[in-house]
Amino acid sequence: MVNFFAAYIGFSGPIDLIRAIVDISIVAYVVYTIVKLVKETRAWQLIKGILIILVISYVSGFLGLRTVKFLFDNSIQLISIAIVVLFQPELRRVLEQLGRSNIVSFFGFDDGNNIIKTTAVIEEIVKAAGEMSRTSTGAIIVIEKDTKIGEIINTGTQLDSNVSAELLINIFTPNTPLHDGAVIIRNNKIKSAACFLPLTDNPNLSKELGTRHRAALGITEVSDSITVVVSEETGKISFALAGGLTRNLTTDTLRKALNKNLLERDTPNRKLALWKVKPK
Repeated sequence: MVNFFAAYIGFSGPIDLIRAIVDISIVAYVVYTIVKLVKETRAWQLIKGILIILVISYVSGFLGLRTVKFLFDNSIQLISIAIVVLFQPELRRVLEQLGRSNIVSFFGFDDGNNIIKTTAVIEEIVKAAGEMSRTSTGAIIVIEKDTKIGEIINTGTQLDSNVSAELLINIFTPNTPLHDGAVIIRNNKIKSAACFLPLTDNPNLSKELGTRHRAALGITEVSDSITVVVSEETGKISFALAGGLTRNLTTDTLRKALNKNLLERDTPNRKLALWKVKPK
């Protein structure tokens, strides 16, 4: 077995061994990066289905089930074409991102710079929420995480602007063109404004929660997005995540909630405990 493996990788000395380790490490890291990008997105479910088909195809070939293997082999070819058609926007976005970035950012070595940008965005959101709470200006701000919500972004007006408290306040000022709807933040940019969100189907919500809060819960039920809501009636700040709602936040508690779920999102068991909406 050792001789077969050595012949397969062309191992004939220490240099070849180092080369093989580097080769395998690069491939493993690229696969890990791709899995990390698509996990918890629409594509992840499709990839799991493809893996199952590949396993069945391999097992059927090993057992000599020619008809089953033929069907699944042809299914893989059709699925390859379907992936290009169904995920054309996502594929184009990845290629554009590769064209705009360098090799360092692609492999994820610029986390420090990203943390700085995210921290600055959090401060701008907190500042805007505090001011809109003081003036009882209704607002709903959605922060996209891993699950892409491009279909929601496309319902609004495209901006692609830097996040600033002044811009957020101006967007939600009553009687302005973009105030009615949600702002979507993607990759530390205001991607779109005046977006339409799906409403929650939770029948146990309190009657005092209006359409804005129901929309905030709705988007968090179909994605892993975070939503910050300012009530137009009371000026109170709320925070929605994973179908849960935390109400009556101060700017300090809002900052802590955003920090824990955006900056410390990869740290286990440190997410903010939400007060789930209870039956009335």
